[in-house]
Amino acid sequence: MRRIAAIIGVGLGLASLAGLGACGFTPLYADGGATHGLTHIQVNTPRGRVGYLLREDLDDTLGHAEGEAPTYKLDMQLVQTRNAHGLQADATAQRYELDLTVKYILTEVATGKVAHTGQVVSVISYDSTAQPYAGIAARGDTENRLAQDAATKIELQLAAWLAGHPAA
Repeated sequence: MRRIAAIIGVGLGLASLAGLGACGFTPLYADGGATHGLTHIQVNTPRGRVGYLLREDLDDTLGHAEGEAPTYKLDMQLVQTRNAHGLQADATAQRYELDLTVKYILTEVATGKVAHTGQVVSVISYDSTAQPYAGIAARGDTENRLAQDAATKIELQLAAWLAGHPAA
């Protein structure tokens, strides 16, 4: 009885894969998929440590090549907040939470028209410490992770948008 159920399960799985091929499904990261257009995006971020980290992560993630003429320009506005959580007996925080909201505008370079807008929110927390240097290091590491998380979310949103709007 189990063997028959397994055979039926495999058969249904193969049938569903065949159906995906017939509907025009293309994996996001396949050759000729939506991510090809990501290399033609010039990233502009505001000044500051998190802005710099976000731009570096996006340049790496999007695969932008120096000297290549961009099709799109990505401008961003960052809003970062730090919230204390869990007060100790001496009224100091046990944890901090860094929140980053990135609003972005994707503009066609040739026409200057806004092609797409979006927003991502990243939230990462870290433990407080009594040692000053350890606190600085923990916050710096959290900012690195925050920028990386936001860059990944932006890449996915842009790739999904480009899937329906191929680069010119």
